[in-house]
Parts: sequence; C-alpha cells; structure tokens
Amino acid sequence: MLINQKDYKNNEKLVYLCTAFFGIVCLHRAIMPLIRAINPMTYNRIIFKEYGVTVELSDFNLHGKTREVHAILHVEPRGELFPAQYDRICSAEQALLAQPQYSGLQILFKRCFLSDAANQPVPHDSHISLIQQAPLDGSKVAVWLYLASNMNIEDRDGLVEASHNGYRHLWMLGLTHSAGDSAAQTTALLSCYEAALQRCGATLADNCIRTWFFVRDVDTQYAGMVRARRENFIQQGLTEQTHYIASTGIGGIPADSDALVQLGAYALMGFQPDQQQYLYARTHLNATSEYGVTFERGTRIDYGDRRHVYISGTASINNRGEVVHVGDVVSQTRRMWDNVEALLAEADTSFDDVAQIIVYLRDIADYDVIKSMFDSRFPSTPYVITLAPVCRPTWLIEMECIAIKGLSNSHYRDF
Repeated sequence: MLINQKDYKNNEKLVYLCTAFFGIVCLHRAIMPLIRAINPMTYNRIIFKEYGVTVELSDFNLHGKTREVHAILHVEPRGELFPAQYDRICSAEQALLAQPQYSGLQILFKRCFLSDAANQPVPHDSHISLIQQAPLDGSKVAVWLYLASNMNIEDRDGLVEASHNGYRHLWMLGLTHSAGDSAAQTTALLSCYEAALQRCGATLADNCIRTWFFVRDVDTQYAGMVRARRENFIQQGLTEQTHYIASTGIGGIPADSDALVQLGAYALMGFQPDQQQYLYARTHLNATSEYGVTFERGTRIDYGDRRHVYISGTASINNRGEVVHVGDVVSQTRRMWDNVEALLAEADTSFDDVAQIIVYLRDIADYDVIKSMFDSRFPSTPYVITLAPVCRPTWLIEMECIAIKGLSNSHYRDF
C-alpha cells in the first residue's frame, strides 16, 4: 500500500497519540489506587438530559471498605406541576442507582426539599424526610440522598436502622406532633424519639449524634422549641457541664398544617465514648449556652478507617455571640465560611473533605449572588440552597455540612 508523505505524517501522529493515550491509561490505572488511599473522596456530576436532572455526588470509597456517597439532585422546572417534576427526579434517582459505578449502594436517608409541602404529595416511606424549604433554583423539589454499601437495613417502628461491623446507625425522619404550641410539640416529639431509642437499647444522651428541628414561622415559634428542648435535655442529663447534641434549628414547614415543629435525628450505637468529640472553635464562636440554646457547634466521630464530622447549622456570629455584618449577606457568607472552616480544622479536616452542604437563605432575592459565591468556592461539592429563615431575624444565611476523612486507627472498628 502506497502512502504519500502527508498520509505518513498523519499516521505517525496518530501512532504517537495512541501510544501516549495508552500510556496515560496504564498510568491512570496504576496510580488511581494510590490516589484513593491518600484521598478517598472524589466528586462527580451526572446530567440525565432525558429527565432534566443534574446529580452532584461526593464518593468516599476506600478499597474493600464500606463506601459512602452523598448526592444532591436538582431538577429543571420546565414549567411543570409538581407531579411531573417529582417523577423526573425519581426517574433520575433510579437511573443513578442503575449506573454500574454505583451498583450495590443502598439508600439510608432521603430528604426532599419541597416548595409547598401541604400540596405536594410524596409517597410515604420510612427512609424519606419531607420538609417545605423551597429550592431556590426555581424548581418545586430537590433531593439529598445518603447512600452506602454493605449495610443491613431494617425499619424498627419508625426508626431506620442500618447496621454493619458492630455499629447500628439509627435514623428518625420527619417526626411531627399536631397538638399544642411549639414548646408542647417539642416536648412530645423528644419524648416519642427517646421512647423509640429506648426500645433499641439506646438513649438520647449516650447515642444521639445529630438532630434537626424544623420550625414553622421560626421568628415567633423558635423560642418555644428552644425552651422545651432545654428542659428535656436537663431531664436527660444533658447540661452545660456534660454535653449537648449537634443540631440545626431552622425555619421549615411540615406537611401537617397543625405541626409547628418537625424533628429529624441520627443516633449511633456500638461505639466507645472516646470515639466522639465535640467541636467548639472558641476563637470564632461562643458557647451556645451563653445565649440560652442547647446544641453543640459540631461533632466528630472516629472509626478505624474514617472520620465523620457533623457541622451544626452555622451563621455569621462571633465569639461573643453577636451577629456579624448585619444587613450584608455577602459579608455574612464569608464570616459563616470562616466559622465552619474553624470547626472543621478543629476536627483536623477541611472543606476538601466536605461531602455535602445545605444552605439556608432568608431572602430569595439573594439567591443569585449566593449561588455565584458557592459555585466559585465549592465548584465540585454537592450543595443545595433553600428558602429557610434562620433563627435570628438579622441572620441572612446559614449552612450545615458533613465531612468524611480517611483514618487509620487500630483502636476502633472500621465504619
């Protein structure tokens, strides 16, 4: 076969490119396990065009260990009513779990952020938490999924239990009570939750790691929730001298129109007390008890192979308990980031280890500027921005997050 000079040069280039590509592929296959060992957290974004859904994912994947994936699903509005949007986001969820790289993962937790909870029916499931905190991208629903491998999952009378390697992870999702004011409802919710824990052999003081209190009309109803929680905690032995629980107390509207407060919680059984440590960042934040509330700024849980860090709802506050940058959402966002970063650093982690972020915004008109800031600072981290007033009217924004970092500690069992 005759090849002219031009064809020869083109083929020579093709051979060179193919050889280089083959070398890169081989190198990638060789070094990826090493990269995974050093930094097992990776990020991915999948767009399901047929459903109009974008999925942002963090993937903590240590070879041969339990895998954890957090996913935030965003749906294009397309001018549709809620059922069509929810169907598309559920189809994308199923398509995600059908992807070969995510096979074997199970849903431990699913939260739906709704624009109108009272009029947006979602099939009830013990794994699903529903709350009206409208996604501010113009859609009627967004979803946060927590996925994991190698878990045995059971429904225990309203508690979802995921067990593995001697640990029992207990999720209580979307608990409400419809009688009384916010204080009475909070008392009833905590009593119900404590009874559910007791049936599993757990207690609030020893086993609860994280709570969420969603409060209808937070500007007027939050104080009642805070008072009832404080009184309950004293009864349970949770005081300023012992410890509290990492938590978010934020505006959110339950689907039940008579419910003023909705409780969500995560508890852990099978761990040693010294596996848990609380985070304070006293250079940036004051003790919550100084202004009458009873929660921890953050909690660190160590396992043999990883560290979990749960950062409570955090806003623009200083170490004297004062709101910083009143009326300036941009400056409040930066101070909020500084506070969260200080808490993460106290747990020997950073924003590079964060698996998901939830952003609570008071004013819908601030969405574009806040989204631009988060896109710039966190281009890969899954996050969602919702409409949810913070517990002080002068706080314009709040965030919470979960971080996961690889660890090697022979004193504890792996996750």
